[in-house]
Amino acid sequence: MLPTELRAWSPRSIETMPPDQARGLRTLLEERSHGLSTSARGSSPACRTLAITSGKGGVGKSVIAVNLAVALAQLGLRVCLLDGNLGVGNVDLLCGLNGYWNLSHVVTGARQMADICLDGPAGVRVVPGASGIVDIADCPPATQGQLLEQFQLLEAEHDILLIDTGSGIHRLVRQFALAADQVLIVTTPEPTSIADAYATIKAVNSPQGPELSVVVNQSTEAQAERILERIHATARTFLRTGLSLGSGIPHDPAVPKSVLARRPFIELAPTCLASRAVIRLAEKLAGQPQVFSHKGFFARLWPKFEHRAA
Repeated sequence: MLPTELRAWSPRSIETMPPDQARGLRTLLEERSHGLSTSARGSSPACRTLAITSGKGGVGKSVIAVNLAVALAQLGLRVCLLDGNLGVGNVDLLCGLNGYWNLSHVVTGARQMADICLDGPAGVRVVPGASGIVDIADCPPATQGQLLEQFQLLEAEHDILLIDTGSGIHRLVRQFALAADQVLIVTTPEPTSIADAYATIKAVNSPQGPELSVVVNQSTEAQAERILERIHATARTFLRTGLSLGSGIPHDPAVPKSVLARRPFIELAPTCLASRAVIRLAEKLAGQPQVFSHKGFFARLWPKFEHRAA
């Protein structure tokens, strides 16, 4: 595993990972270092997409999204974090940034994608205001094609795209989740939160859909294990699906302190229990086999617009 202090990826750090994780991460980094394009790799896009969602608010979803993005960047990956909270996006604030321009300005043509992207901690690229994506359907066809080109270029420039979706199972959250390669559902040990997490699994479960994973936040290790086992067993029995991985993040006083300081806790307190748990989760995600859809995330999100970007 990586040492508890945060640092950039090195060959020594990857050698200490379990073989499967190390092999997956090494492959991804080698592909990036050789500059393989989408066309060079066949029809698979180079960017893995991870949607981070929750059945209800107040479970720490956005905080986990920010810190997971930083942990992945510290592994040497090019990470983009897209704020998909409708009208209440706060990813930029959690990163200590103040973004005025957002995706709604790109959709209206007032700004280009490069104008709104913010340089976040550890080199994470932050895109505020993904709620503006819903307005693309009202744009003229030519504008839709131009917008899709910008979004696809953004995707091509990164190894991992994280989308911090809104909470609940309304339409845009489901669209983001179903277009992603993997969905990370955040819950807490509270019974209502667990029930809402399972409802989210039901809403986004699909035979051809994304891989589903669950993170139990603010839990002890024993709590997380019991909850993950229960959710996995229920999903397998009634939905005929399972979880690709599960993880727990302990309650840690460093987390609220980091929110007040507007800094990721993984930078503010790199040796705390929550930071160590997020680092382990990042290693698991980065070390998973690289399985991509034949289309990129935005082409899957707007399939009817894809031909207009040609």
